[in-house]
Amino acid sequence: MAMIITARGALLPQKAHVLIAGRRLASDTAIKQFQVYRYNPDTPTVKPFVQTYNVNLKQCGPMVLDALIKIKNEQDATLTFRRSCREGICGSCAMNINGQNTLACTCKIDNNINKPEKVYPLPHMYVIKDLVPDLNLFYQQYRSIDPWLKRKDSFKLGEKQFYQTIEERARLDGLYECILCACCSTSCPSYWWNADKYLGPAILLQTYRWLIDSRDHYTKERLERIQDPFSAFRCHTILNCTKACPKSLDPAKAIANIKQLLSGFKKKPDPVPEPQAAGTRV
Repeated sequence: MAMIITARGALLPQKAHVLIAGRRLASDTAIKQFQVYRYNPDTPTVKPFVQTYNVNLKQCGPMVLDALIKIKNEQDATLTFRRSCREGICGSCAMNINGQNTLACTCKIDNNINKPEKVYPLPHMYVIKDLVPDLNLFYQQYRSIDPWLKRKDSFKLGEKQFYQTIEERARLDGLYECILCACCSTSCPSYWWNADKYLGPAILLQTYRWLIDSRDHYTKERLERIQDPFSAFRCHTILNCTKACPKSLDPAKAIANIKQLLSGFKKKPDPVPEPQAAGTRV
């Protein structure tokens, strides 16, 4: 073991961090292994495998995405993954890290260098390449719920501002913040086995967002569209979705509310009439 000599001549073992006289002396390296899932569709005879990369944490940012970018820039340009905002807003870098669905840009690297970081694509999804899942079905399901405000009045777009009370607006909190990263849906066993029929936690959270919006006039039609044994009722309240959400939302609660609406145990509150003085704007 390497030794260092203090100002008083005492011998101490040299470690990654040694605190002497109030100063921290750090080594230049802290090598951590990253075990990354690899798959290349251009080489169909090669089965998916796990490739190990060594990253010096002393020369890397604190997040898993920082390490992946460093690997791609300095070690292996073929490593493929999605990324964009690096702020936990876009949802592009959703992946499975150490067994948990999360966002690579907000997931901190475990500083224990003796424990490898395991990075895989979102589970139970077709993989396009490496850490890039195929989200076509996911977005088709999102499109199927008509995720926009639908009205039955005669106003054209841009003619009128539709008001909400503070209470009506508050009902959307915990719903509109969803970034469609698919972390929740791909953590749900019911979605794994019935993705062709069950909408999944993310899409149902978005469905409830429009069902409960006081400005939307198509609540009945939206409910009729998912009134079947699979679209919503395939949820078995496992709660993996709520645990996995990187935005700390509660998809399971939204699904429970949808079930109550479908069963007639709960009704959408009537919208508060708009003030008479409300004008129009073009």
